[in-house]
Amino acid sequence: MPTYDFKNQRTGKIFEKMISISDKQKYLDDNPHIVQLVSGINIVSGVSGKSYRQDSGWKDNLSRIAEAHPNSNLAKNTLKRSVKEVKTAEVLKKHRRRVK
Repeated sequence: MPTYDFKNQRTGKIFEKMISISDKQKYLDDNPHIVQLVSGINIVSGVSGKSYRQDSGWKDNLSRIAEAHPNSNLAKNTLKRSVKEVKTAEVLKKHRRRVK
């Protein structure tokens, strides 16, 4: 059940109440001197667990995309490259900077 902030307009008291959405509307209708306060939303910044990890099918799909675009950031992050490929890419990057 969600938690809501309310204010009693007669006393000025602010309080928090855990109540269902349907019961909240009934509560506000029965108590006209009580108003709901607007509050910020709760954001979950990170969730981890077995069900939130990438499965092998998605990883295969990313690998196919990376192979089709070898110079992309996705390719740099997902493809396993040999030492020779890494060194070659570094040399090419160095020379591209010189030309500019």
